[in-house]
Amino acid sequence: MKSIKVGAIIASISIMMGAFGAHLLKDKLSEKALALYETGVRYQLYHAFALIIVGILYQLNPNKQLKTAATLFLLGILFFSGSLYVLSYKVNNNIEGLKWVGPITPLGGLCFIIGWIMVAFSSNLKKK
Repeated sequence: MKSIKVGAIIASISIMMGAFGAHLLKDKLSEKALALYETGVRYQLYHAFALIIVGILYQLNPNKQLKTAATLFLLGILFFSGSLYVLSYKVNNNIEGLKWVGPITPLGGLCFIIGWIMVAFSSNLKKK
């Protein structure tokens, strides 16, 4: 399982995106759009760390629940944070289209929630 490596790469991207937002987008985005963008960055970073944690836990006790959690965290980053990045662009530029983006955000949140539940369930499994 490559969660540690993937998590570290996603964390570095989060830091770059946060710096980009703080230095280059701060004066270009509306307050509402910037808040959406910052929420996307924050949850991306949280779940990059979650991927690293899952990778460490998997090395200690490999199991299917941890693999599932890693997949759900990746999907959550894509759907939750990714949709917030698109929504920040949409809100800032008053774009009427892209109605499909809004409903994707809660799907990403659901992936995060279920991923954390999988981590909790994995702690009850004995090492083989």
